[in-house]
Amino acid sequence: MMQHTAHRGGATLNFVKQGWRTPLLLSAMLVCLITADLSAQGQASAPQDRSTPLGIGMEGYDYPYQLRYFDLVIEGKQVRMAYGDIKPSANSNGQTVLLLHGRDFCGAYWDNTIRFLTKSGYRVVVPDQIGFGKSTKPNIHYSFQRLAYNTKLLLDELEIEYCAVVGHSMGGMLATRFALMYPSTTTRLILENPLGLEDYRTHVPYRTIEQWYQYILGWTERSIRAVHESYFVNWNEKYSEYAYAQLRWSLSPDYPRLAWVAALTFDMIYTQPVCHEFANLQVPTLVYCGAEDRTFLGRDFVPDSTAAKLGEIPRLAGHAVDSIPDGELRLLKGAGHIPHLESPTQFHIELLTFLK
Repeated sequence: MMQHTAHRGGATLNFVKQGWRTPLLLSAMLVCLITADLSAQGQASAPQDRSTPLGIGMEGYDYPYQLRYFDLVIEGKQVRMAYGDIKPSANSNGQTVLLLHGRDFCGAYWDNTIRFLTKSGYRVVVPDQIGFGKSTKPNIHYSFQRLAYNTKLLLDELEIEYCAVVGHSMGGMLATRFALMYPSTTTRLILENPLGLEDYRTHVPYRTIEQWYQYILGWTERSIRAVHESYFVNWNEKYSEYAYAQLRWSLSPDYPRLAWVAALTFDMIYTQPVCHEFANLQVPTLVYCGAEDRTFLGRDFVPDSTAAKLGEIPRLAGHAVDSIPDGELRLLKGAGHIPHLESPTQFHIELLTFLK
């Protein structure tokens, strides 16, 4: 395996397999984008509300972009997919980027990335998958195939033939499935700290949906916050917004219905691995990971000796890239599970380089 290192902004990036692409020249436009990115990082966060119940449709939770809704029928149920379709704020380059969120999040946490991409001339589509965010929470069979199919229907509705697909965490599993199902639609695939780099069924004991449900009902403010803090190497209180949204959900009278849907999606992640199919990807793929991330499904259900062997992102990401026919790896030292929040400038530079 070829391995190269370079230093940028105090962080070390490892470039594996295909080496470094042609360096992106820091033109006046890119300098302006980076400056805006740094400015956004420095913005003070508003006081967090943790005591007011939040409806399971996130009623009253403001998104940083205008929401639209796409109607679907799934298993005889009328559902709505919430999404943003954000046009370029600079001269359009005619390209579209699809952003797919993680399991503990919604499309709103892509705010900085949306602004960066639209300033770079891209159209950005950001759906809340069915079962998440402001989309409907139906009791259905959840599969990555169905979520990918829903997303393709949305792109067809928007008359988007081609797009780059970016998926974070669980969204990385969905992005992989989307690229496998729709390779002619996917121009590039970017997997940011994806779940599913390993098959959790190998080491994590099976749990029924009822067991997942009871586990979720037992979450507390302390446990929710602990999970979110584990996603970052350098915790900043502004990140608590996402933990408090989950906490406020738990105060809703409809929370049991949401907890059941969450249990169904945990089962989806556990039973539908994508790591065995990386070799079938037909599109240029970038695996971009915070090197300190140790996230995996089922940490609370395995002994410490087993946990120490799971979620080893540098090793797992390297194996994944070795399997992907046209794959590249970037490891960002000093960053955890969500580089686009923790180290947005580095993430956005690498993203833009790969997209170009």
